[in-house]
Amino acid sequence: MKLLVRLYHESRPIIAQVVKDTGILINVDRARSDAHEGEEALVDVPDEHCILISERMRSLGAEVRILEEGIRHDDDECVDCGACISICPKGVFYFDDEWKLQVNTKKCILCGRCIISCPHSALSLSY
Repeated sequence: MKLLVRLYHESRPIIAQVVKDTGILINVDRARSDAHEGEEALVDVPDEHCILISERMRSLGAEVRILEEGIRHDDDECVDCGACISICPKGVFYFDDEWKLQVNTKKCILCGRCIISCPHSALSLSY
């Protein structure tokens, strides 16, 4: 499960602390730090530990949002051109045996590159 973690004006190692406290490994898919907006990380945690991890992060002062899906794909707008396949750094998009575009939302890191490349505006982020 993906969690969007935000810290405002703090630079404590919260993710490391949560791993230490719980013993559950957390994969950081994407991280960003900004002097004005604080820090933001997109992390991937085991589904069965999602609530435990998010509650522990909140107790340490983080704002946490559970993301049910990464990217939304509108089948009605999509023309199966594959532009998103060529730009996605994580292999979220692929063609099935009938050359129909398929989406594996679990791999999405919410970078937004696919949205920019889609000529029919068939993609959007879910957060």
